[in-house]
Amino acid sequence: MPRLILFNKPFDVLSQFTDARSPTPRATLSDFIDVPRVYPAGRLDRDSEGLLLLTDDGALQARISNPAFKAPKTYLVQVEGDPDATALSALARGVTLKDGPTRPAQVRRIDTPALWPRVPPVRFRKTVPDTWLELTITEGRNRQVRRMTAHVGHPTLRLVRWRIGDWSLDDLAPGEWRDG
Repeated sequence: MPRLILFNKPFDVLSQFTDARSPTPRATLSDFIDVPRVYPAGRLDRDSEGLLLLTDDGALQARISNPAFKAPKTYLVQVEGDPDATALSALARGVTLKDGPTRPAQVRRIDTPALWPRVPPVRFRKTVPDTWLELTITEGRNRQVRRMTAHVGHPTLRLVRWRIGDWSLDDLAPGEWRDG
């Protein structure tokens, strides 16, 4: 049986097991997961949080992370400002980034989700509102969600991946993992 691990990656943790080249030590997966021969299926940026899947099965890893399989990935995204219908429509149609057009996304405005506090917290500004979106994409380019929201004029303040395909965070606290 292939092993699949669901991990809630905290903010400021690398999506790899070692960081040998850094002059200053940074947190990695090995600080949280002591399971031999499992590897991340995809990546999640150091400044992003949430669901990261790890497996010991190469074929499963490819099905999860290869854009050809179009596995939907759902993110809870706190953006700067209050996106209007035009901005949300642009995200839904797909936007053209420097590396080409994105696939259409599912996007909707949501109430502030009941998430764990982020350390350090997102900077609060009295004069600039923020909005939460639920955004689902079927590809996973480098920093894609952040680049998409910035493209429509609403930079990402906080990014939490909540779901990949049928797997979701549910009640996993940051730094916790469970078998899938």
